[in-house]
Amino acid sequence: MAQTQLLIIDPQNDFCDLPRACWPTGSTGPALPVAGAHADMQRLAAWIQRHGAQLDGICITLDSHQAYDVAHPAFWQQRDGSAVSPFTAIAAAQVRAGDFVPRDASTLPRVLQYLDALEAEGRYQLMVWPLHCEIGSWGHGVHAEVLAACRGWQASQHRAVHHVFKGMNPWTEHYSAIRAEVPDPQDPETGLNQDLLARLARCEQLVIAGEASSHCVRATTEHIVQHSGLAPEQLVLLTDCMSPVAGFEAAHAAFVQQMAKLGVRCTRSDDFHL
Repeated sequence: MAQTQLLIIDPQNDFCDLPRACWPTGSTGPALPVAGAHADMQRLAAWIQRHGAQLDGICITLDSHQAYDVAHPAFWQQRDGSAVSPFTAIAAAQVRAGDFVPRDASTLPRVLQYLDALEAEGRYQLMVWPLHCEIGSWGHGVHAEVLAACRGWQASQHRAVHHVFKGMNPWTEHYSAIRAEVPDPQDPETGLNQDLLARLARCEQLVIAGEASSHCVRATTEHIVQHSGLAPEQLVLLTDCMSPVAGFEAAHAAFVQQMAKLGVRCTRSDDFHL
């Protein structure tokens, strides 16, 4: 029987548009909710319950951040010293002009080096996101129904879920579970995740779901195609178990179209059976 693995990318509370009844007492709710993500994760949990007996492995990636991070508001200030609002895009040219500057002025050379390298990659511009998936917080945790489905799979299949933490380095963005957007030469954890690549390369079919399709799912899948040795035909995207960040719907559409063109199977969970 062909070995099938499920890769769930960042199925975390902070990314899910959870109803208020699911919030912890006193919470302000998810920090970076993606419209449709709660329903995505419910569909994914149901799919795991239906097909768990045919899954040889489950891997979950976890976006894992600290408050002080190059992509969070605490890192930046405007020219006049005022705060930088979430969802502000920052270009290297704006930093050189003094429109935005790091609060710790001594980090300016390193920040400019990073922004130059990021923009040279041509994939993303620095985005100041709301503080999200803070290590140890409720928002860092896995969506309850996905967590329960994975717990049931572990109990029935006598296997543990494999977890991959990404994003702990405050000096680089880490959308992809395979490597950071700009690897930090001082931190091997930001380079190619050879352990994960080797784990994925052992399967004959890799099913991918998670949040958000415009960023972390997209970046991880692109890097899997580039670095894993798996043929695109071995990959399956559960398109109704992922959604884009608001305002990035075009990026989602382009990603799915690109993957389908390469030969990746793009299908709804109800239509995909193991």
